[in-house]
Parts: sequence; structure tokens; C-alpha cells
Amino acid sequence: MKFFVNCFAYGWCVRDGVITRLIGKWLKAGVLEGGSISYSDEGTPQGGVVSPMLSNIYLHEALDKWYVEEVKPKLKGRTTIIRYADDVVMGFESKEEAERVLEALKHRFEEFGLELHPEKTRLIYFGKPKEEVSRRNGTRPGTFDFLGFTHFWAKSYKGNWIVRRKTSRKKFKEKLKKMNEWCRKFRHFPLWWQHRKLCRKLKGHYAYYGITGNIISLQEFLREVTRIWKKWLNRRSWRGDKLTWDKFRVLLKEHIPLPPAKIVHSVYAAKP
Repeated sequence: MKFFVNCFAYGWCVRDGVITRLIGKWLKAGVLEGGSISYSDEGTPQGGVVSPMLSNIYLHEALDKWYVEEVKPKLKGRTTIIRYADDVVMGFESKEEAERVLEALKHRFEEFGLELHPEKTRLIYFGKPKEEVSRRNGTRPGTFDFLGFTHFWAKSYKGNWIVRRKTSRKKFKEKLKKMNEWCRKFRHFPLWWQHRKLCRKLKGHYAYYGITGNIISLQEFLREVTRIWKKWLNRRSWRGDKLTWDKFRVLLKEHIPLPPAKIVHSVYAAKP
């Protein structure tokens, strides 16, 4: 597959008596975030409990069935679609067919009261790299983010071109920002309590982002979290007995070790 369209859609439309009233209650309940409640006048509220469910139901009719029943049979080249809630990646073997489907998708969504996000929707070349062609005319495959991962072409240890995935820089920064806020907020809590919570947070991060080929990003995340934790532990008091890196490394090694970066989902372990 050479060409991908990365799409984002929003909106909803359900008209069915009791179900409509039930959904209406969820939509009118609002979203509590940062101590304040926000209400959405149109569409599903960002972060609402019912939003993913409605997106799945609505886009199944508006996009999935349309692609399988009307689009795919008319294409000559290979094609594929991957959708999770309202995030979609579509792959095509032909650039011309990708452009035609993208244009048709805009009209399809308009019929259902939806629209493509102008900043998150793009058409990129994602074919296997050909080094001799790249050196001659500068044509190189692009990259795209999907579900928190950046997808790109790279060479395996055996020298073959493969699609690799790593934590996207946007998600990486967002996770570190949340870790920084958490360590600042709970810096005065007992050390054993902070350690237990941080271990759970790191294991949760590894459980999602711990895929084959992403070990470097996991190790970098662990280093940054360690640095952030030490920074806020040093601000627990105004006394001069600061926690140096030498003392902190001893603590990490002997008393409060953080879980090391770990690949949880390995393609090699899945092979028979």
C-alpha cells in the first residue's frame, strides 16, 4: 500500500424514540474537567462517556459499510481501511484512486452532517523506499501518526525495509506534562506512596506503548520521568539538604526502583 489518507470525523445523528432520549441525557450531562463543567451545543462532547460509542455506531454506517459495499469493488488496486472510533487510516496502491476516494469521502460525510478535520486529514506517499530513486529525485515516503504512534519506514537488523512505530512526539510531550503536574501536586506525600503510584503509571505506559521497535522511546520516557520526580522531590522543603543525583541513584537502586522500560507486545513472542 502506497498512499494513505488520515481522517478525523465528528458529529452524530440518531433518531429512535427511547434511545434518542437516553442518548440526549448523556449529551446534556456535560463533561467535568479541571473542576469545571462544560456543555456542548452541537455534536458529542469532547471527552464524553457516550462519544466513542456514538462515533463507532454512526461511522460504521457512514464510512465502513460505504467503503466495503461501494468503494472497494470499484477500485483496481489493493486497498485497506483501519478505523478506531473517529480516527481512520485508508491505504491505496494508486495515488489517483486515493485522490478520488478522498474527494468522494468529503461528499459522503456532507450527506451525514460530518466533515473531515482540515488539519488532521492529509494524503501522503507511504511506499517502500527505493534508495536509488530517492537519491535521484528526492522522493521519500512520509510518516503519519495514528493512535499515539508515528509510523515510518526503517531497516530491520537483517537490512530489510519494514514499517516501524514509535511513540509520537505529541503524545510523548503530553504524557510528560501530565507526569510533571502529578509529581508537583503530590510531592509532599510519603515517598513510598509516590513510588507505588509512579510504578503503576509507568507500567501502564509500557502496557500501551511497549511494542516491538519502540524501546528507545520507552527508555527516554523513563529517564524524563525520573528527572521530573527528582526535581519535585527537591522542592519539598526550603532546607539546604538537597537530593543530589548520587543520593537519588542510590535510592532508586536500593529502595525505590522504578520499573525498567519493557516491550510488552512483541511480534517475535507471537510467532510460533
